[in-house]
Amino acid sequence: QVQLVESGGGLVQAGGSLRLSCSASGSIFSFTNMGWFRQAPGKQREVVATITSGSRTNYADSVKGRFTISTDNAKNTVYLQMTSLKPEDTAVYYCAVVHVINWYWGQGTQVTVSS
Repeated sequence: QVQLVESGGGLVQAGGSLRLSCSASGSIFSFTNMGWFRQAPGKQREVVATITSGSRTNYADSVKGRFTISTDNAKNTVYLQMTSLKPEDTAVYYCAVVHVINWYWGQGTQVTVSS
């Protein structure tokens, strides 16, 4: 069983930055894919950024150039650095990983961007 704990969310003004962290209970070397997703009120959950075990990254068009996903293997942690935040980035952000064939999700962390 994989457990994920997100942190780093909060309230920030438009144009500001936040860094989200996702700490995993197991070694991230065992995860084939890791990613950040978000869900805004009344909307479906959407992918924000993903990173493979080979460090290949992919981003939603809406965050390209502003967000960066990265990992710290020694700390078993996945990060999402968010810059130039916009009010439309407001959502609950979830960390997720793929271990074997299963997806595991964190509890989510709220990010609110004020205009």
